[in-house]
This record gives sequence, structure tokens and C-alpha cells, in this order.
Amino acid sequence: MTRRIGVIGTPGKWSTEALADAFEARTGFRQVIDMARATLDLSAGTLICDGVDLCTLDGLVLKKVAEDYSPDALDRLEMLRVAEARGVRIFSPAERVIRLMDRLACTVTLRGADVPMPPTTITEDVTAARAALDSYGAAVFKPLFSTKARGMVLLEADTSDAEAQIAAFKAANPVMYIQKKADLSGHDLGMVFLNGDYVCTYARVSQTDSWNTTIHSGGKYAPYEPSPELIALGRRAQAPFGLTFTTVDIALTPDGPIVFEVSAFGGYSGALKGCGIDAAALVADHVLQEVSA
Repeated sequence: MTRRIGVIGTPGKWSTEALADAFEARTGFRQVIDMARATLDLSAGTLICDGVDLCTLDGLVLKKVAEDYSPDALDRLEMLRVAEARGVRIFSPAERVIRLMDRLACTVTLRGADVPMPPTTITEDVTAARAALDSYGAAVFKPLFSTKARGMVLLEADTSDAEAQIAAFKAANPVMYIQKKADLSGHDLGMVFLNGDYVCTYARVSQTDSWNTTIHSGGKYAPYEPSPELIALGRRAQAPFGLTFTTVDIALTPDGPIVFEVSAFGGYSGALKGCGIDAAALVADHVLQEVSA
């Protein structure tokens, strides 16, 4: 029996198309779904995109629910819950991804699991924000919804216009997420898991004087062989979220390893370029096994 699996992502983007290719090679069925084009009819119980009712598919794989993280993306995930209620398997389940897209929700869950993280302050008060910056010496102000360090601002406590920059950040981000700047030593790690099982680890190595190592800021992927203890930390960090495919962002600091976040959708490109592993093929095989069980 041919299984019809749709890929929710960004049409034309490499990782989305790679996943769709993997399913097409295995089933002959290909459907890339842009949630911006989806229409939910609650009375009819349908979720239509490009003429296909997603509620009639055998499964959906979440690669990207929106090009940019935002509260609007959460609404798209809520729409997908209708398909789940109709019996469609979603990988990863929409409700679990919802807990990750808001940076604060992810952080609270990680701290609740006693996962080591950088010192972090969350406040709406500019005076408290300034006090946190003074305490940390240098801090990264992070939007609650962002990826690849977009919208993040690095501030030093002795910056002459620190108050003005804090006020400008707050104007765009009423709830301020403030994290002490970590010493990344020029690289950090992406630790990949499939269904809770360890797959591989890649490094993101800075090629510039940027304060972050993201590929968006010029970083490059490289292979990395973690210790068993580091793998255990990554496994503990991703465990509370119950995701199908994810990457745990880890930094090795002079004070020991810390976790920044757990990815809602995982690093397909990092797994391939850093580790030589075709994550799309692994995910496709896992999903087809699950929906055929």
C-alpha cells in the first residue's frame, strides 16, 4: 500500500525539497505544503492546501511551518492540530513543536529539566534589563521568536548608549530575553537526534569576528566527535520535547558545556555537510515505518 506523506516547508528550499525527494523515491508520492496557502474549514473539518485536504494524507512531516518564527507560526501549528485530530500522524506532533518555537517556552522546559544554560533574565522592565546587563558584563538580547541569530543584539555593559539600545530592543520586543554572553571559543555544536536516538554531531565554526557562529553569520560546518558525557547531555536536553527529528545547540565553555536551545525542526544541512549523513533519508524511512506499523 502506497503511503501519502506531505512535507510542510518552504517550496524551493533545499531541506524541504530534499525531504520531498526522499518520500517520492520511496512512495512515488510528492506533496510540498506551504502553510501560508492552507485554508482550515472547521465546520467541514478540512484543511485544504493546493487542492489537497491534508486531513486525508497518511502523514505530514514538519520541516518549516513559516519562513520566520513568529506568533503567526503558532497559529499555523494550531491549524495542523485539526489534521491530527482526524487521525493524521504529524512528525513532529504540532503541540510539541508549539512548545519550542517560543524561545522562553523552550528555556523554561530546559531549566525545568536541570539542563545547564547561560545565565538568563526575562523582563519587561528596562531598569531590570540594565541591571542584568551590568551583572553579566556582556549580554545577548534575543527576540522570543527568531532563528539563526536574527534580531539578536549583543550589548556590553560599558557601552555608552546601552540604555538607548535597550529601549530600542524593547520597542520591538516588549518581553526582553537577556542571556549572558558565552565564550564560544569560535565554535558551537549541533547534536542531531532521530526519535530520541543519537545520530551525529557537527560543529559550526566561525570564519569571521562575529560574536555568533551561525551559518547565517558566515560560520562553516565541520565534523565533531563528542564524548559519551556530552551525548548524554544532548539526549537529556531533547528528551522533554518528544520530537521526531531535532538538533540540540551546545557550546563548550571554560565552565563546562551549556545548551542554548533545542531546534523545532532539526539541522538537515548540518548533518549532511558536517557529518556526511542524509538526514532526509533517515527521517523518511522512520516516518514510513511509523505510519505502516
